[in-house]
Amino acid sequence: MISKRNRLLNIWIISMFTSVFSVAAGGFNGQSMLLLAANVMPQGDIVTYEAFGAVGDGVHDDLPAICKAHDYANVRGLPVKSRPDATYHLGKKPLTAIIATDTDWSTSRFIIDDTDVENHKKSLFEVRSLLAPEDIKIDRLTRDQKSLKSQPKHDCYVLVMNHKIKRYIRRGLNQNAGTSQRDCFILRRDGSIEGDIDWDYAAIDRVEAHPIDEKQLVLHGGIFTTIANRMKQEVGYNYWSRNIKVNRSNTVIDGLTHYVTGETEVGHPYSGFIDVSQCADITLRNCFAAGHKVYKTIGSAGKPVSMGTYDYNANSVVNFTMIGCRMNDINDRSKWGIIGTNFCKNILLEDCTLSRMDTHMGVSGTYVIRRCTLGYMGLNATGRGLLKIEDSTLHGSSFINFRSDYGSTWEGDVIVSNCRWVPSDRSMSRMYIIHIQNDSMHDFGYTCFMPREITIDGLFVDDSNLKNDKGLFFFSDPDSGKNSNETERPFPYELSRKLCVRGLKTASGKTPQISPNTRIEESIILIESDG
Repeated sequence: MISKRNRLLNIWIISMFTSVFSVAAGGFNGQSMLLLAANVMPQGDIVTYEAFGAVGDGVHDDLPAICKAHDYANVRGLPVKSRPDATYHLGKKPLTAIIATDTDWSTSRFIIDDTDVENHKKSLFEVRSLLAPEDIKIDRLTRDQKSLKSQPKHDCYVLVMNHKIKRYIRRGLNQNAGTSQRDCFILRRDGSIEGDIDWDYAAIDRVEAHPIDEKQLVLHGGIFTTIANRMKQEVGYNYWSRNIKVNRSNTVIDGLTHYVTGETEVGHPYSGFIDVSQCADITLRNCFAAGHKVYKTIGSAGKPVSMGTYDYNANSVVNFTMIGCRMNDINDRSKWGIIGTNFCKNILLEDCTLSRMDTHMGVSGTYVIRRCTLGYMGLNATGRGLLKIEDSTLHGSSFINFRSDYGSTWEGDVIVSNCRWVPSDRSMSRMYIIHIQNDSMHDFGYTCFMPREITIDGLFVDDSNLKNDKGLFFFSDPDSGKNSNETERPFPYELSRKLCVRGLKTASGKTPQISPNTRIEESIILIESDG
């Protein structure tokens, strides 16, 4: 029990605190104050949504109360716990609940009705650190630099950019003029750097340094259902959020479930229900996600393209991990790939079942797929470092696809061990274990590479029941049948050096050839041994 004096003091503190947020949340009445005194304060160490006016009946708009509850918890450093049997309706108002403390959503349900919203760009939740950014000066950086003279007060997530240099100049139906050169990394208190620096910086015109909280923040549970938007879009992209945005380093999301319902023949794409950006040490564990329907638009080249809608998105993240995450039918071609990433350092997928894994504008360091099953959109990669696939089953049109719109580049090595490839497209005339496409005629903003060395130690290829079987190859033809002279290639594509193969078996019993491309056939040293 708390004393009458302390109870009155607590009510006064709550009154003063909630008045700050009254404009965003619509004000507070006397009955709500009594609920705070009766429900919040006696518990002392846990904040509930109901104490701030949430009803949890699936009809009443509970988002204002949820925002207030988290604001209160953030100031006092208290965890938040929802009512396990509640169904919270997150209304159409442009409000964002800021989460800075542990939150247990357990088996609570959340309804997100996107058929009528005031601002579709607004996130519903944002996981954020309360630590202020640090002022760190960095004038120059070199590729693979391991330390800086700067020694911050905390370990920091750092983002640097040079707007004058453009990288990832995209080719194809979604062509563009590239994006500003950037890197993200962890700067330790002793000045050491974690996360490979990808580029040289003679000048840096943007530096952000955000302290990494020492205490891990955990979001647990929660069953979210999005009633999808149904707005027609004909030209360009107009991504929706209405999601959970994560900007705080050292965060775990455990056991969150997200469903999508109400999709029609038209709709706008989503940028990721769990949208992680500009932070470090993020783990998604035991989460379930639903695939989104594929819609069409007109791309930048003036032709129809499929719009990518994601349930997971990671941008400029150092150390991004997914463990035990899964989704509905991974081979449903009416649904888009479940995840997209850009500019990340060190990605690990372990024990996951997903329709695909994709690194658009690069990953560096280590990119590891372990004990996973990937569906019809397969494994896509762009970047540098070590790509490692272990004990996994992949269903893609190729076992590994190096994205052609970014130059099919992987600067580093590939290791495949104890894996299985079951091609999703049985109508293919030829099968390529590794798909590449780069005719050396486009400037992507960097030199492009095939993997330097590839080691395959245990791979079964199910090439049975193919309709047009004209052969199995390790590599596709990057020139797509063109026969350009070397002098006519202004942006050379560096070829692989060595392919080591052990324990490769096919359902047909056929032995793979190197490539239908003569240059690749002649350039690669093939080392084979018995499995």
